[in-house]
Amino acid sequence: MAVDQPPSLPGRGHDALTVPAIVLGLLLSVVMGAANVYLGLKVGMTVSASIPAAVIAMAILNGLMKRKSILEANLVQTSASAGESLAAGIIFTMPALVLTGIWETFDFWTTTLIALSGGLLGILFMIPMRRVFVVDNRELQFPEGIACAEVLRTAEHDEESETPLNTGAAIIFVGLGIGALFKFVQSYLGLLKSSVEWATFRSERVFAFGADISTALLGVGAIVGLSISAQVFLGGAIGWLISIPLLSEGVTGEDPVEAAFGIWSTRVRYMGVGAMLVGGLLSIWKVRSGLVAAVNELLSRFQSDAGNEAELPPQERNIGSRAILALSIVTIGLIGAVYYQLLGSPAITVATTVIMVVMSFFFTAVASYIVGLVGNSNSPVSGMTITAVLGTGGLILLFDRMGVLEAAGTAGIIATLGVAGIVCCVACTAGDVCNDLKTGHLVGASPRSQQIMQVGGVAVAAFVMAPVMTVLHQGSLNSGTGGIGGSELSAPQASLFKNLVEGLFNETGLPWDMVMAGVVIGIVIAAADAWLAVSNSSFRLHVMPVAVGIYLPMGISVPILLGGVLRFFVLDRAKKSGGGIDRGVLAASGLIAGESLIGVLVGLLAFFNLTSLKLAEKWEWSAASLDSLSVVTLLAVAVWMCWAARNRATSQS
Repeated sequence: MAVDQPPSLPGRGHDALTVPAIVLGLLLSVVMGAANVYLGLKVGMTVSASIPAAVIAMAILNGLMKRKSILEANLVQTSASAGESLAAGIIFTMPALVLTGIWETFDFWTTTLIALSGGLLGILFMIPMRRVFVVDNRELQFPEGIACAEVLRTAEHDEESETPLNTGAAIIFVGLGIGALFKFVQSYLGLLKSSVEWATFRSERVFAFGADISTALLGVGAIVGLSISAQVFLGGAIGWLISIPLLSEGVTGEDPVEAAFGIWSTRVRYMGVGAMLVGGLLSIWKVRSGLVAAVNELLSRFQSDAGNEAELPPQERNIGSRAILALSIVTIGLIGAVYYQLLGSPAITVATTVIMVVMSFFFTAVASYIVGLVGNSNSPVSGMTITAVLGTGGLILLFDRMGVLEAAGTAGIIATLGVAGIVCCVACTAGDVCNDLKTGHLVGASPRSQQIMQVGGVAVAAFVMAPVMTVLHQGSLNSGTGGIGGSELSAPQASLFKNLVEGLFNETGLPWDMVMAGVVIGIVIAAADAWLAVSNSSFRLHVMPVAVGIYLPMGISVPILLGGVLRFFVLDRAKKSGGGIDRGVLAASGLIAGESLIGVLVGLLAFFNLTSLKLAEKWEWSAASLDSLSVVTLLAVAVWMCWAARNRATSQS
């Protein structure tokens, strides 16, 4: 029996797969995908596009086209978020091929086909699990899926009582403009710093602290909330305020900032890897029952044939099982062809493809279950992909040592990253599909129409991944920030996977002492969380956010924490008093989209050698004044975000 029965409203459940919905959905898929490529390469995180896409869809369909259809808006949102999720999958792994030196730039067709096939496989594997996770499961709350459904329902009502500047869509667009202007002034005009850093030597040890100046990170913190952002900051404190001073004894004669980053990049970040590994394994353990149920559902669907989809009501109709099976076979064959083109060995290709299929199905269930528990933005895809990298690399090394395969060195690196690329896309897309199907279930949408839009969103977004990454990489090189992996686009996840595979297959090895220290930290956090659970505490500790905080530069966690603090003390209270749409989330989403899209534009300008004007440097501003202006400007944006969240509540009081 379903937990949440969809509403029986006139017109609900019928096919809303109209031309306006399709065109708008595919367009937003490209926009959201490009924006999240930039965000992921900059900070190693992406955020769900479902809620902002839903508001934009309702604004365009209702306001401009006078089409008051919640189902069309749901399909637009479904396609847009599919593009975002694909970006999250591809930027975690494909840049590692450039960072390892295997590629000089992004190969268009290889990147596109991996993105396309990985995204399709995530959709196709998740569809048979829909009833297990979305309809019948009483444990999974789907916080973001339910929130998105509420946004659609609220936006469907007449908002004539609101002033234009108070509507949800207006808040998103104003936030987008503010974030875009901030990024343009910062990265192209050079009137704001991208980060403020401080470091010094004390008692022959390095002490460092810093903060990134980013509206996107401020928005990320506001979306994930105080609990998660505080745990990310806790990880940053463990890595930078505790570990670096302890590991830096005797380090002298260098610039203290460079010394701190050197210790972090060669030692401390691997503690984050160890903790992420614990988080990933814990996530898998938590979904064991859901995984078994998903396998049973899949087997029962194909055994009973499932050519009866046409006889079901629209609200229960999926893409047919025969179509799923046929498309899955074609997709797996396509992946195998890509692997063979990369590896040139039939034996390694077959082994790699089999490993990929098993891990993809497994992590489809894991990602779907976790999204139901904690939401799409908090899904620990990093931990899943690390598990896939270590598992694949370990198997390939074992086969090589046994003489079954010859896969040492570069071949092993390519094979491992090839599997990780597909698995990461599968996990990201499957989680997003599950979340969107829950939203559709709550508003009475046709799952089949949603699934078609998800396929379309993935197919279109896949073709922009390589061009956007190429523009950002070459633009960053031209501007002198080092390309992907440099100071502006650090690509933390891709750098992590590059270091992992090189450590596995090259003679350099990994700093296993630091990895094991991270494992111990992860176990301690997990034990503390178990104690909190037994104590019925409302506060919980999660391994993955702390691990991410250890792994990322300290500066990233500071604006995220600021956003989380604003969420707790201002934005949540404004939501309660104002009711309806969560304007704090919409303002934050606009800031993220604005900075991310201008980040891509600035990269495009630099691609054509139109690099930063560096006006502050030309005008000879002092470092202290530039630091102060940057911090004050970011705080001013934070004040606007609070005003935007509270404005409707204030105007109605």
